[in-house]
Amino acid sequence: MTDRMGNVTRQRYEQLVTQAKELIAQIARSQFALGDMALEIEPMRAVGGSMPNGTDDLFTVTESLQMFADDIGVERRTVEDWRYTANRWPAKRRREGVSFTVHRILASVVDEDERWAAIEHAPFNPRTGARQWTPDGAKRVVGQRVDRPVTVDEKVQAVADLTRDDEVAAQVATDLLKRPAVTEHVTPAERVRVVTELTRDDTVAQEVTSSLLRRPDVARTTMRDDTTRMLVNRAQFDNSNETRDRIRERTPAVRAIEHTIEYLDLVGSCHSFVATLGRLVPQLRGQEFTEDERETVRRQIGRVRAAADWLEGALDNGEFTLDEQLVQLLKGE
Repeated sequence: MTDRMGNVTRQRYEQLVTQAKELIAQIARSQFALGDMALEIEPMRAVGGSMPNGTDDLFTVTESLQMFADDIGVERRTVEDWRYTANRWPAKRRREGVSFTVHRILASVVDEDERWAAIEHAPFNPRTGARQWTPDGAKRVVGQRVDRPVTVDEKVQAVADLTRDDEVAAQVATDLLKRPAVTEHVTPAERVRVVTELTRDDTVAQEVTSSLLRRPDVARTTMRDDTTRMLVNRAQFDNSNETRDRIRERTPAVRAIEHTIEYLDLVGSCHSFVATLGRLVPQLRGQEFTEDERETVRRQIGRVRAAADWLEGALDNGEFTLDEQLVQLLKGE
């Protein structure tokens, strides 16, 4: 233990503490006395309670306390504080050596018996090694926010109070996440939740996704998910369509070229189908088929016939969409 406290020796410090305690006790007695005076002027009444009599010359409670405060040179709020605390602590329940501040804090304990018992059990002060009341000790008893947080919960609450402003919270969160020792204690689920919250903006989400997918291990693992892979493929298809549409708008001749290619593909497909049948059917001479094989071929012929009818109708009527029944037929359902 150091031999000095501030600018004085340890011994002198202890002397000053003893003297200060005596003064605090005197102050507490004075504050209670002032509170008793305020109570004599304006006794506490239940909410909605009536005045002692119905005459019009009586001041309201606020007016009376304001006049008293003005006459003794203090704020009305101070007088109200004295009056409230004195009312909550009758003379026989007040404890010598316990500051008026502690009495005021413990006054918020609703149940009287609990209030009387609470002040008899001062909390342990690890610094002094003794049981003694402090304002923070009293606040812990009644569940108020302490001025000097000690426990983890108290420190978390203090940080939460200081970061209610979004700009302050954003700066604090940014600084904290730069500390590896902090991020190590964040669970994977919490990290996912934080990233999700931070990427609600589409622009931010796009940038983060691009950065993550540039990491081979991440990209490989991500693409194992069927839904993710399907969505990525769909996105690539949509991007290709958008690119093709833009090219068509800028270069009209491209559409004519595509028409020629698609026409040649269509004619080529028909020719290839006919040529394939012309080559395969003669080779089937002399072969015998089971009834299941014949039925399978007939079903395929039905699909070919439906596709051919669809193509012919599209050429004649300009209707190139598929109805549900035709889709099922072409799929073999």
